[in-house]
Amino acid sequence: MQLATTKFTKNDLAKYPFLKETTEYVKKLDLKIEDLANPEFAKILERAEERVEEAILYALVSRKLRNEEIETLSFPTATMLAVATENSFIKKRYALAEAKQAYNDMKLEPKEKILVIAQNFKWKLTVNNDAEIPYKFKLQFTDYLRNTTHLREKKWKLVNRLLSKGNVYLTRNEAARLLSEEVRKHVEKRLEVKELPKFPQKIMETAEKIKKLSVEKIGKTEMEGFPKTIVQTAFPPCINALYQAVSSGHHLSHIGRFALTSFLINIGMPPENVIELFKSFSDYSERMTRYQVEHIAGERGSRTRYIPPKCDTLQTHGVCTNPDELCQKVHHPLAYYRRKV
Repeated sequence: MQLATTKFTKNDLAKYPFLKETTEYVKKLDLKIEDLANPEFAKILERAEERVEEAILYALVSRKLRNEEIETLSFPTATMLAVATENSFIKKRYALAEAKQAYNDMKLEPKEKILVIAQNFKWKLTVNNDAEIPYKFKLQFTDYLRNTTHLREKKWKLVNRLLSKGNVYLTRNEAARLLSEEVRKHVEKRLEVKELPKFPQKIMETAEKIKKLSVEKIGKTEMEGFPKTIVQTAFPPCINALYQAVSSGHHLSHIGRFALTSFLINIGMPPENVIELFKSFSDYSERMTRYQVEHIAGERGSRTRYIPPKCDTLQTHGVCTNPDELCQKVHHPLAYYRRKV
């Protein structure tokens, strides 16, 4: 009965552009790609560009709900812009930013609306009516497992959850967090395009502006990405020395720890594996180490993933050791790694 009486308003459709109801609403508006080049639709394109830029700069997309129609139509347009950049970093960043904002919105919603949003993803989510159990919802454990794959905190491990009759109990915030994982995957799927469509010139020009902004603010090194398998033989000499030291339990300076941690995170090592490296230290504290590593990885605090210092900074602090010929041709440890790979 709760589901039958819960209706989405135009404001909801603008706030949750991934809903099936939003897709149907957009279809009725009949906006075509070619229309976006017309001056009368300029505000939609401007807002779409802003969405992608916010994702790049802040890993979050704001909500501007005064004009619900522009806000709603700016989502598929922003998706189109992200596709037009043909850049995997921008696409992943955009999907993540939309998911984070959806989480911020959903955690404030009444339980009835959470249930309807969950139904969009075919979740088996129900309200917990047992007053003795301090959780709002129960989620079928297969839905739970599917959306906790990328979540590293111990609280998400199934062994640490209250599980009964195939259901995992969740708070409202936890339900919203797992739904945001569905949002991220949904947006990423929309961005998977094997062959780039023929976009209007205006779209391609805007996509180029977005790419230029990304290079300026994020850096070409991080945007180009790295191979999935970590190649230790491609580590620059300074990082290799730090890695060998930490593996032997030898003390590292503060900047040495930061340089090594940020380097490993950026080439794809999971935070959990980086934390494991520091366990042999005499001053090891799991709580502190986890916080620092996850902060550098962008999973805490400002949600900004940090990159290692440049070579000249490492030289200033005495971290640069045994430079080789390739070191003379690059100015950053990540650039060294990419060229060596």
